[in-house]
Amino acid sequence: MASLLADWKNDLTAVGFEFVGTITFLLLGLGPIQAAVLSKQQFPSSAGVDTGPTPPLSIDQMMYASAGLGIGLIVAAWLFFRVTGALFNPNISTALLAVGVIGPVRWLFFCIAQMVGAIVASAILKGLMPGPLNISTMPAQGVNIAQALFTEMFMTCFLTLSVLMLAVEKHKTTPIAPIGVGLTLFACKLWALNITGGSLNTARSFGPAVISGFQKSHWIYWFGPTLGAGLAVLIYLAAKRSEYWTLAPHQDAQDDKKSPDPLKTLEAN
Repeated sequence: MASLLADWKNDLTAVGFEFVGTITFLLLGLGPIQAAVLSKQQFPSSAGVDTGPTPPLSIDQMMYASAGLGIGLIVAAWLFFRVTGALFNPNISTALLAVGVIGPVRWLFFCIAQMVGAIVASAILKGLMPGPLNISTMPAQGVNIAQALFTEMFMTCFLTLSVLMLAVEKHKTTPIAPIGVGLTLFACKLWALNITGGSLNTARSFGPAVISGFQKSHWIYWFGPTLGAGLAVLIYLAAKRSEYWTLAPHQDAQDDKKSPDPLKTLEAN
């Protein structure tokens, strides 16, 4: 127990910044989703009742909402990347616990900070933006439970794997990992937005649900992303076990001597 709490001061400090970072990310990311929904709807005054799940969006609304969330993650992650690792997601926190990047105490504190941060961000959005809060996630009409669950699982797997390979693994492009992770979220959001709402993050679904009300399908956004994070960990461990860096060496090298010389090969033949 003493060893678990040995770094408690740094853990608490990191948790405070993770809380602020989660609020920053979700304010920047969920605001465009709310704006996209409101852009083609007539909405009542700020006293209106929350309608809960986001209706199917048009292509332009999907692009706007997905880009907003992806860019929001890039900005927030770059701000807090060197402070806390910029996780903002309890499923990714669990993946980092599984591979030994963070300990159990910091994992627990991070998950709490991310959940509470999501609630605070949702409450701020409700207060700042006109009309009913419309950023909750639920399967779209015609989407069955299995489709929703596996969509969340696979999309979260891709997002988590981008974190593991771009940020956790150290290489020349690690300092710009937030760009790659943010673009991954953008791509996954485009896929999932009109299927499940594109959560990929239990906290992102939990915060709006606390403010607007829980749907019967809310459990999907706990199990799907958790399964996806676990799948990403298995892929990452398999890559490490295979010593992936030997399979295609020099991929991030900046030495031009590592480049192929086809002319020399032709001359030799």
